Amino acid sequence: MRGAVHHIDLTVKGAHASRAFYESMLGFMGYRYTAPISDIPAAPHNGYDFDLRDGDDFCSIGILSARGENAGREHDRHSPGLHHIAWNAASREDVDAMHQHLISIGATILNPPAAYPKYGPTYYAVFFADPDGLKLEYVHKP
Repeated sequence: MRGAVHHIDLTVKGAHASRAFYESMLGFMGYRYTAPISDIPAAPHNGYDFDLRDGDDFCSIGILSARGENAGREHDRHSPGLHHIAWNAASREDVDAMHQHLISIGATILNPPAAYPKYGPTYYAVFFADPDGLKLEYVHKP
């Protein structure tokens, strides 16, 4: 679809340390690990790609290790940059199942599954964080 997101690359403190979280969380939604990646030409990989394919539809999420003087700083979603990412869920039960999956892998739950009418009358979501504090969301909004 024109304008749909093709891929997103996220910078994390350490891609190797965050791989298990992302592989499990994205795997729950159907993403599969596809390849190591590098954003540094001619350098060994410093990240991982996870792809979701459904017919002609495609989306890729990459995680890359931070580098430079700010590599160890805490994520602040209210500073310039990424605030959060939300993925579509198939149903409210799917949101609840993701919540249980996140608990099973020890993820940080920011807000448990609930209706959030301020985002619309049928909005139902769970909000959680990656190992570096990046806010993530799984939402069903029919």
